[in-house]
Amino acid sequence: MFKLPKKIYFSFYILGITVFVYILQNLSQMIFGYDLPVFFGAKINQFILQGQLWRLITPVLLHGSLIHIGFNMYALYNIGPSLERKYGIWPFLALYLIGGVWGNTLSFLLSPNPSLGASTAIFGLIAAQGVYIYKNRYLLGPAARPLLINIAMIVAVNLMLGLNPGIDNWGHIGGLLGGAFVALGLVPRYEPPAVVRYGPQPLVEVKRRGWELGWVIFCTIVFVAGVLLVNVRYTSALGL
Repeated sequence: MFKLPKKIYFSFYILGITVFVYILQNLSQMIFGYDLPVFFGAKINQFILQGQLWRLITPVLLHGSLIHIGFNMYALYNIGPSLERKYGIWPFLALYLIGGVWGNTLSFLLSPNPSLGASTAIFGLIAAQGVYIYKNRYLLGPAARPLLINIAMIVAVNLMLGLNPGIDNWGHIGGLLGGAFVALGLVPRYEPPAVVRYGPQPLVEVKRRGWELGWVIFCTIVFVAGVLLVNVRYTSALGL
């Protein structure tokens, strides 16, 4: 029997907003004959070159079919709450958004095709999960290795599936890179658990240090600078 979670996680709000946008997409097609949210929000390189930089993040809310959104939202439902518990709400949101931004940026750089979908952000979350397990492997003991192998297999299989036409694999790779780099600065770490007479004590999280916040800021600056440089290069090449 399906049971509602006791706590409503932010990832469920993201899921709800994404489903709502998909409903709007379908209503738009029914009323106007074309998909207005996709027209104004998909990753379309020529519009990004004209300065519509919001298209580097809005594609995470858009999907091309029921199967497309179904797979992505199922993945978010499964991995989202777990990561929120580990990282916290705002770091989780940063991971989701930056994974999406990095994925769409790399796609903008290396793929001329329009693209949309939350898979860029989902791949960022998968990378963050891997970073968390690796950084805290001493706490997980023997379980850490199979968990990391499982994540590696999931990534490998999905990247292989991404070789099919119509799938934006560069976006997936960009999401992985964004999630991994940002997670290195946001991943929670814990003091080794103290063992006393009555057994192990609760984990104590190590306070995040200044350089960790600096790492996230650095990643963001690199992203913004990269987009601006690419924008100038492409505009010059096209003679615009």
